[in-house]
Order: sequence, then C-alpha cells, then structure tokens
Amino acid sequence: MKFTTRELVTMAVFGALWGVVEISMGSVLHAIKIPLTGLALTAIGLLVALIGRLFVPRRGSTFFIGVIATVLKLFSIGNIIIGPMIGILAEALVAELVLDIFSKPSQLSFILAIAAGALWTFIQPFVTGLLIFGRTLLPIWLDTVDQGSRLFGLGSQAALWIVLALVVLYLVVGAIGGWLAWKLGHLVTFRLKGQAPAAV
Repeated sequence: MKFTTRELVTMAVFGALWGVVEISMGSVLHAIKIPLTGLALTAIGLLVALIGRLFVPRRGSTFFIGVIATVLKLFSIGNIIIGPMIGILAEALVAELVLDIFSKPSQLSFILAIAAGALWTFIQPFVTGLLIFGRTLLPIWLDTVDQGSRLFGLGSQAALWIVLALVVLYLVVGAIGGWLAWKLGHLVTFRLKGQAPAAV
C-alpha cells in the first residue's frame, strides 16, 4: 500500500514522538529503576502511535510509526538497545494486527490494540531471552516472579497467582492506554482540524 507524502510526513512525526519518549523518558525511568518501566513506555508509545493512526487511518500506518521509533531508538544512551528495539517493533506489529481486524478505527480496537501490545511486553523476555540472548526459561521465570513478588508483596510460593496478577495488570494498563489514545486522539484532531470528533 502506497502512502501519500503528507501521510508519510505525518507518520514520521508520530514515530519521532514515540522515539523521543523512548530515548528521554526511557533513560530516566531505567536510571531511577521505576518498576514496570517497559509497561509504562509501551502504553505511552502506543498511545502516541494510535493517535497517529487517527490522522492516517490506513493499514500499515501504526507499524510504520513503530519502524520510525525503532530507528530513533538507535540514538539511545547505553549499550543494550537490541531488546528495546525489538520490543518497539513487535509492539507496533501486534497493535497493527489488532487494528487491521477492524474495518475502521474504533474505541474498542484502540483498547484491544494497546492491551495486546502491553501483553507482548510481558511475554517478550521469554521470547528474546530464549532466542536472542541465550537464556533459559527458568531464570526468566524466576525474575518475573521476583518482580511480581516485590510489586504485590506476595511470597514467591504464590508464583502462579503473581504471574496471573501481572498479566491482568498489563492488560488493564494497556486497555486504559487505548481508551486514552481514543479520547486524546479525537481531542487533538478536533483542535487541529476544527472538526467535531466522531463517536467519542
């Protein structure tokens, strides 16, 4: 599918915004070791990308925005950027696949898209750790349980409940991000185009 020059520029702008979020906010959050930094960055990044989808409501636009953000991630400070770059690209692809199920953008599609992207953030360490970084599943599982144990204040013996709670948390945060993307996206288009938002 070919995009017009205007659409390419618009997608590049939103991709750059996502990239700036990853480079600036990501560096700060990782430096101060805020819990679930990856989830926060995913929700905010996809929020930006889906607002961009409202400006370019065509198949492939969300993924293209993610590609731009991935390229900009190369300029991040630090040595380990392969994982985050894969994450951005995969999140954009997951969101794109969900959005493409629907004939046109809708509040439900936005909620499901970011929820799915957020869930990928939870799953990614198991995939990239095993296939790219050569880790075994057990250490990744233990790291996940330990993170959840500290977050929820539960003992590691409740591992399955901890993991289930994490999955629910990722989905809820993603759903909230999708709802915000739909609301803010319509507000932005209204401000810029002077048109009443449809079906908000």
